[in-house]
Amino acid sequence: MKQKCVAPKSSNGLLGRIIRRTFLVLFTAIILLSSDLLLVLNMVFNGPSPTARDQLTMTLIEASATKWVPALFIGEDTVAEIRAGVNAELEDDVTDTTAVVINRGGLTAGSDEWADYPDGIRIEDVHGDTYNAKVMIVRDPAQVYLGISTHEGFSTSIPGKRLTAAMEDEGAIAGINGGAFNDDGTTGSYVGTQPAGLVYSEGECVWTSGKPSETSGFAGFTKDNILVVHKDNISKAQAEELNIRDGCCFGPVLIMNGEINMEAYNIKSGLNPRTAIGQRSDGAVIFVCIDGRQPSSMGGEYQDVIDIMVEYGAVNACNMDGGSSTVMMYRDTYGRYGEAGQVQIMNSYSLLQSEPRKMPDFWMVRPAGEE
Repeated sequence: MKQKCVAPKSSNGLLGRIIRRTFLVLFTAIILLSSDLLLVLNMVFNGPSPTARDQLTMTLIEASATKWVPALFIGEDTVAEIRAGVNAELEDDVTDTTAVVINRGGLTAGSDEWADYPDGIRIEDVHGDTYNAKVMIVRDPAQVYLGISTHEGFSTSIPGKRLTAAMEDEGAIAGINGGAFNDDGTTGSYVGTQPAGLVYSEGECVWTSGKPSETSGFAGFTKDNILVVHKDNISKAQAEELNIRDGCCFGPVLIMNGEINMEAYNIKSGLNPRTAIGQRSDGAVIFVCIDGRQPSSMGGEYQDVIDIMVEYGAVNACNMDGGSSTVMMYRDTYGRYGEAGQVQIMNSYSLLQSEPRKMPDFWMVRPAGEE
């Protein structure tokens, strides 16, 4: 009697079924999780708590990849109202320049603040409950200016620069990221090529186009080296009236004429990397960079930046572009942080980045004697 031969089942077929079923399970899980996330977001955005809505809105609009999300649930007009609200309580519109008396940041008889910092730059660590931060104090405001990525006219066909490259090209001794720029949350080559809003660099108006999509505000130095902050995105005519030499748009204004912006202070703006610029009454400039989106440093709120600025004596201060743009660099003149003369990245930027972002402008510090 002949035995029937039964072909063994193909191992490839079995493996294929396992893979298909695994992908089906994963796909189903993603759909369910996405649905749950949308329900949660809708509950927060359209729920009974305006505070929770505002906090979530501010958190999401500060990240390039998620800035479009709030408008899906509450509309562009409501998002704009929430953004504008952080400047609502400031008594003045613009800095009173008479409140700052430049004395090269403490170069007075018997002053020892700068005795150990002959290059006029002091860097300190600040730690909060949710963040690690770097604070840089620049003695002489005349050394601070807004560097730009190109002198051929901003264009989407001309890439922005990373601060690492800008530091070398400019020969600067320090720098942080600057103001608003075109950023749709993608990795397109045009991202970071053009500023958003008015830009002045070394006495010239180099850009007037594009309204910043973030909270309104302007920060710039006059030709008398006084930092002026304005709670709106100013025009070229206003900048000329204020005698601006270097400046860019972002916000909100954090401190004006010694007055804390309580709306910004009290709003739950979310934990994010943050950058800010300020000035003491003696003229010394304060740069703040807060690390965020990391296990060791989730980030800071506007309140945290204001607290740091107050601690360091700022009479005027403005929030700059933050998030994945936040970066602070210093040419290590005396080898305090590594090899002498080398440019060091002082903060820890986003874990998702291998190097700083490309941007159209930067706050920079030229060597003493070159202003």
